[in-house]
Amino acid sequence: MELVYTPTREDVADAVRVQLRHGAFRALRRLLPVAAVVAGLVVVLELFVAGEPDPVFVALMTGLGLLCAVLPWLTVRATARQVYALVGRQGEFRARVDEDGVRLVTRDSEAVSRWPMLPRYTETPTQFVLLSADKGRVGVAALPKRGLADPADVDRLRALLDRNLDRF
Repeated sequence: MELVYTPTREDVADAVRVQLRHGAFRALRRLLPVAAVVAGLVVVLELFVAGEPDPVFVALMTGLGLLCAVLPWLTVRATARQVYALVGRQGEFRARVDEDGVRLVTRDSEAVSRWPMLPRYTETPTQFVLLSADKGRVGVAALPKRGLADPADVDRLRALLDRNLDRF
């Protein structure tokens, strides 16, 4: 089965979101909203329960809370921007997916990953994202559905991936 596509910024951002959700940053993505709420509670307590609020402390805690609230979004945007800077330059991608694995060919590179290298995948509305077995899920391959010649090939590709990979 072959896919032919030119990666878009949204393809890369979608793959990065999957990678960060299931990889090394998973714990951080859970901790940051909790830290934002705690910082907000500290600000409320400082303003309404304590005697005279310390404006510097309130400003610092407000800033920390806001940073913790937007950092997951900023992380995805910054990472996707860096990855797209590399991927976008390579032009058209041709991905060959079969019972052995995935072969990606671009104007400037060629990479072959057998299934043990990318043993897990997840499906988003626009693509299949394959992730490596390491704890941080550093390795990632994105297969946009629009790269398939026939819409019926989406089901065939899903069946092929289900036979060879674990879905999560």
